Amino acid sequence: MSAAAVQVAGHGLAVTLPHPWEARLYLRDAPPHEGSNDVDSAGVDHPAARGWPGELTHPVLHLANFSLPRGRGDFGTGAVEQMRSHHAFVSLFEYERGESGRALFATAGLPMPRAADFSAAALQRRLAGQGGWQRFFHQDGRAFCVYVVLGSLAQARAVVPEVRHVLGQVRIGDRQQLGALL
Repeated sequence: MSAAAVQVAGHGLAVTLPHPWEARLYLRDAPPHEGSNDVDSAGVDHPAARGWPGELTHPVLHLANFSLPRGRGDFGTGAVEQMRSHHAFVSLFEYERGESGRALFATAGLPMPRAADFSAAALQRRLAGQGGWQRFFHQDGRAFCVYVVLGSLAQARAVVPEVRHVLGQVRIGDRQQLGALL
């Protein structure tokens, strides 16, 4: 018997996850004043996930085939250190809407990784054996980065099809659509 699929939706993003994948979708709160150490409303308490006063925040979607820790940064700091060889972490990070017309975000639609695309050089921070992949794209007038970390480059051929399947379940629409994308 397989576990029921989990659905997560908000801010014009939606995903249906197979077991054992999990997701966290949040908007980071800017600190109320300079130097604040408050935990944000999404429960993200890693310093890398804290904004700054006056920051305009955008949705961040984290996907992983392992239990996501509470304290983690937008691109996985605090989570990728806990990965094992068969694990994968995905961050879908939205940028300012006006960025979608820029060359960096020229690719239309959510790109899909191949096992051969992963490299230790693509990691934000190199951890022994891990591999990363990062692409920028636009969809529905919105600008995004998709960043994937594999627990082991040696397991890429086994894990990347799982990552591709989950990314194929991601839906992007108007930011005002909360759950209509499912």
